[in-house]
Amino acid sequence: MGYPRPLVIDPTGRDIHGEAARIRELGPVTPVELPEGVQAWAVSSPDLLKRLLTDPRVSKDPRRHWPRWIKGEISPEWPLFTWVAVQNMFTAYGGEHKRLRALVSKAFTARRTTALRPRVEEITATLLDGVEAAGRHGHIVDLREEFCYPLPIQVISELLGLPQEQGAELRAVVDGVFHTSATPEEVTDNYARFYAALGELVALKRRSPGDDLTSALIAARDDDGGNRLSEQELLDTLVLMISAGHETTVNLIDNAVHLLLTHPDQLTHVRSGRVSWEDVVEEALRVEAPVASLPLRYAVDDLVMSEFGGPDGVVIGKGEAILAAYAAAGRHPGKYGEDADLFDVTRIDKEHLAFGHGVHFCLGAPLGRLEAHIALRALFDRFPGLRLAVSQDELEPVDSFISNGHRALPVRLC
Repeated sequence: MGYPRPLVIDPTGRDIHGEAARIRELGPVTPVELPEGVQAWAVSSPDLLKRLLTDPRVSKDPRRHWPRWIKGEISPEWPLFTWVAVQNMFTAYGGEHKRLRALVSKAFTARRTTALRPRVEEITATLLDGVEAAGRHGHIVDLREEFCYPLPIQVISELLGLPQEQGAELRAVVDGVFHTSATPEEVTDNYARFYAALGELVALKRRSPGDDLTSALIAARDDDGGNRLSEQELLDTLVLMISAGHETTVNLIDNAVHLLLTHPDQLTHVRSGRVSWEDVVEEALRVEAPVASLPLRYAVDDLVMSEFGGPDGVVIGKGEAILAAYAAAGRHPGKYGEDADLFDVTRIDKEHLAFGHGVHFCLGAPLGRLEAHIALRALFDRFPGLRLAVSQDELEPVDSFISNGHRALPVRLC
């Protein structure tokens, strides 16, 4: 059986859902081309994706299982370089993944997350005071800039003990990691800046440790002679915590607000008590996956798709790369029906893969959900007349095929 020509992924992410629909039309698993001609298989079927995400023959470790990395064919100038180069639980496999995940998981237990509620509520209230001040006299407020972004980044900054003066630089370099159409110069510059900032943070916490996750990770490395956490793993775990620790939640809050403002009937369901804010968040995660496509996984052995309930005659060869197409899976008509594109908070089946699945399921998912529940309720309670200040056509997506959100979300408060 011949495979279709690879669909070339638009690195700018200008039409996330149009591209997701094209991926689905080509089949539940189809060849795609990433920046610089890197080949991968995009998996858009929710059921097939779940099976692959839990199969031990699928790895996230390029050093062991991706021939292109092993042969040195992946350049540090590649826009997705950081996504595969980091040495942390995101790219670990088997026992290494279990070891690295255990070091971080203590910070994200259900009990610790619940204990953060009062602080998240306090930060939310303070930010909304600022939104109210900025929006007086009918002035337009960029809600992504003034609210959706600073809430999760302040929460993760406090968890990690990040100095306030590093905030702007870390935000800039995290944005760079998700910038999938960056030039080679931008990629290498961003990589160097990120690690310079992290080096400063680690040096500071070694001198003056605190009650924060960064200090705990340093202790896990230094107190055990370096056997549990290498210096590179320490830095790369911070990369993951800072990047994943806020980008998903920024987009979740941004997209949920946008969906409610453009679907007032759905907002009415919440205000009438017919559904909860939890229903809003889960439906927003399904229909607007904050991470549209996640690179990369690799086949440890030949994977015959029919054995996973996939199409006959399709084999993902040993060492070939796999792209988890979460945006495409979230709107799959085979699972959600012909109205899969519709934002419907009363939908019974809101199951989604927005936070991943299996051993790599996002550790911060409960915290992200908590932040979104608190943020949305407080925002719409404070500003019942909230409305978009521009037409839908004027909203621009972030420059990424990984991150799914808006560059700005201009609103008027009444």
